[in-house]
Amino acid sequence: MENSLELTIVMPCLNEAETLEICIKKAKGFLESNGVSGEVLIADNGSTDGSQEIAERNGARVVHVKDKGYGSALNGGIMAANSKYVIMGDADDSYDFVNLMPYVEKLREGYDLVMGNRFKGGIKPGAMPFLHKYLGNPVLSFIGKLFFGIKVNDFHCGLRGFSKEAYLRMGLKTTGMEFASEMVVKAALLDMKMIEVPTILSPDGRSRPPHLRTWRDGWRHLRFLLMYSPKWLFLYPGIMIALVGLVATIMLALNPITLGNTVFDVHTMLYTALMVLVGYQFASFYTISKVYATSSGLLPSTKPFDSAFKLFNLERGLILGTLMLLAGFGLTIKAIFFWQSMSFGDLVPAVTLRQVIPAVLLITVGVQTILNSFILSILELKK
Repeated sequence: MENSLELTIVMPCLNEAETLEICIKKAKGFLESNGVSGEVLIADNGSTDGSQEIAERNGARVVHVKDKGYGSALNGGIMAANSKYVIMGDADDSYDFVNLMPYVEKLREGYDLVMGNRFKGGIKPGAMPFLHKYLGNPVLSFIGKLFFGIKVNDFHCGLRGFSKEAYLRMGLKTTGMEFASEMVVKAALLDMKMIEVPTILSPDGRSRPPHLRTWRDGWRHLRFLLMYSPKWLFLYPGIMIALVGLVATIMLALNPITLGNTVFDVHTMLYTALMVLVGYQFASFYTISKVYATSSGLLPSTKPFDSAFKLFNLERGLILGTLMLLAGFGLTIKAIFFWQSMSFGDLVPAVTLRQVIPAVLLITVGVQTILNSFILSILELKK
């Protein structure tokens, strides 16, 4: 259905009676003074202080969102918006609803997501806690840029605009404060056009403490960034650990390694083989989680991953796993023959473990490869 309005200004609300009226007046004043066809929508999340009546009295549309959480409230309001563009912002009088024209102009130019940058626009004294300003926001923004290549310097600015079409494409799932991170990450993964505009942050006008909890919500944002970037959490560490372990295992399987007065032998080899197993598990978990996330709609599918995954199917996985099993059994038989040559008597660990450890490693990785192939094939059935 064609949108009847150009812009909806959405504010999540949970007991914001102290500041809601001034926020609505500023937002409506912006629409009127700039000739923008729009509305102010309050996504109420179960207020008990009369916020709903204040909103209606000041000409805002109220949407009641039953599911609790910052993300739930915003999603309910955004989905109810009957407009081409949406600008979201907190109802605590900390964001500048009077100067929204830079957001509208960038949206009209075709940008999918327009982020506010409080560090460029200005943070008034007392507007942002010390830990948020110098630790939380810079660190989380750096991680977001590193993991996802997002060219945004204020990752968690709550004042942002986007097209309704872009929002529907994002398919956001989170319900808490990490909703803000998910929006930016999904936009980046979908190659949406993003840009930042300066915005001013003022001290909020509430007498009560904010809903945001520094450590709890900071961890939720960090956890989300890690879980949505399994390459950095699982794949890259897994490949590095497995390669180091594999090289060291091969070297130790040939001869002991002497560094100065220290000799590394079969006992070290046990741990290098363990590194291969751990690294393999990390990489396997990345692949499984990625396939599950894309098939469930949690993450958008990417061409490089789809191309790589097409090369690996159940049959190839079974062949590769079987070859590893055969190699492992071959080394095991060789070790048994060696034991037989010793009349099944006492063995020298430094000799036999050089065959037994690689054999056990190959058998274990072979079995894991076969099982992982079946798991991935089951997950792919959904497609």
